[in-house]
Amino acid sequence: MAERSTAAVDVADNSGDDPLTAQADTAATDGVADTQDNTEKTAPDADGGDDGKRSDPQPVIEAPELHSGHKLARRYRLEECVTRLDGFSSWRAVDEKLRRAVGVHVLPADHPRARSVLAAARSAALLGDPRFVQVLDAVEENDLVYVVHEWLPDSTELTALLAAGPMEPHDAYQLVSQVSQAMAAAHREGLAHLRLTPSAVLRSSTGQYRVRGLAVNAALRGISAERPQRTDTEAIGALLYAALTQRWPYDNDAYGLSGLPKDVGLIAPDQVRAGVHRGLSEIAMRALANDGATASRQEPPCTTPDELAKAVAAMPRIRPPEPEFPAPAEYQRTTYQQGTYGSRQTRPAVTQPLPQPPAPLQSRTGKALKWAVSALLIAALGLGSWQVADKLLDRNKEKEPPRTTQPESTENKQPENSGRPVEIVEAYDFDPLGDGSENHSQIKSAYDGDPSTSWPTSSYRGYPKLGNLKEGVGLVLDLGKVQQVGKVEVTFEGATAVELRTAPESAGSRPGAPSDYATQASEKGSHVTLTPDKPVKTRYVLIWLTELPSADGGYRGQVADIKITS
Repeated sequence: MAERSTAAVDVADNSGDDPLTAQADTAATDGVADTQDNTEKTAPDADGGDDGKRSDPQPVIEAPELHSGHKLARRYRLEECVTRLDGFSSWRAVDEKLRRAVGVHVLPADHPRARSVLAAARSAALLGDPRFVQVLDAVEENDLVYVVHEWLPDSTELTALLAAGPMEPHDAYQLVSQVSQAMAAAHREGLAHLRLTPSAVLRSSTGQYRVRGLAVNAALRGISAERPQRTDTEAIGALLYAALTQRWPYDNDAYGLSGLPKDVGLIAPDQVRAGVHRGLSEIAMRALANDGATASRQEPPCTTPDELAKAVAAMPRIRPPEPEFPAPAEYQRTTYQQGTYGSRQTRPAVTQPLPQPPAPLQSRTGKALKWAVSALLIAALGLGSWQVADKLLDRNKEKEPPRTTQPESTENKQPENSGRPVEIVEAYDFDPLGDGSENHSQIKSAYDGDPSTSWPTSSYRGYPKLGNLKEGVGLVLDLGKVQQVGKVEVTFEGATAVELRTAPESAGSRPGAPSDYATQASEKGSHVTLTPDKPVKTRYVLIWLTELPSADGGYRGQVADIKITS
């Protein structure tokens, strides 16, 4: 029988003398988005595959006495405490400056781990990889140290996904592929997670997986590892194992999942549950690196996230399942009884035999005679019809009065571009897929007629398409009333992809969603001319930026001038 790895045994059997190791580190303490237990815990650690060890066995420190409504840096208003453990607390908060939800970890400045938490947060913030939940701020102020990070309300924890049942092979493939690639990128920058549990992985509504707590979660708990890459790789293997089997790959229950039976050891996922994808089962065992299991399959273990990512990429791609469509309803034939529809009394239908046509002529002579008669009849009908039509035309010509030239009606004529400038009465920053605000105070610089001034978007990191975080941002131009728009010229600082969208002519107020505007044209460049297929009438024009140029180590759009003509 295959045996468990030494790293897994060290952490799963953590009931030793170290009081901090015995302190709870369950799924509820992995990030501020987990709203389970908010009080001090005393249950054993449930990490399973984490071979990290506490680096500072210190007495338990009380978390700072904070309350809902408390404000940090006159900006971050604490709303709800979701974790209070081991001298620190985690909160859901509101950034009042940018009007968005954020998460905050708070601990005393004299906490033995305060310095390491600050260092870990600042290192994670420099990574700027959108596959990780971003650290937004790390500050020491008024005897407190706090770390602010993104809050993703539209994402779901892997803990909740696994509670619903095992994943389909395609979903499990996407999980291990995306998480291993993200962790490989982090380790190339010298960053490790060491607390990669199901509650540290989130899946967005678009199917993208994001990892939270990079370096910070381990620093908050004082966890370190001699082999950080090996620790994170085994943790990814445990996540894949749980996704395939809905079981935790160790003999203790954790994160709402049942562990394997005791004294059985680590067995492959396809031996735990029928129907598990064989290739993914192999990948999970190679990541967990159990010698007996991997040797039996003649495959080397994966000891780094990069090796694991390459092993996943070498697999045949697993396609998503075919969509299932409901079977069409059985066709119901409706019959009506002739002669009874609408009558007050239903009379029985009388079935009479249909008259039989005469037997066709079977001889060659009969067939020839039939075709000849048919041809003569057709010719006679055609000649007669032509003569009648000719006489009618002659009569109409005699009766018709002479035609007079009438002026062409312009009621249904399509509008043409007049080239007349259209005034922009007001403009609004438009970011419905983010926090709703994009440098509102500088909007007038986009249409003040001075190309030396511009309206900038926020800065995005990682990818020119707004960091792959949203579809676009832009400006809504209010023309004051419904007017004809024939052409829009936009000047940018740097080549920018942009779409011209317009609200319906009947819109009485400014629409609030990108889909409420119809796309009329799209271009890319530093000076673009957006011309609809035909002039449109609207009051609200949306300049929608979808791809930004590089600026200051990231990507940011800058609109220098906008001109509209009818």
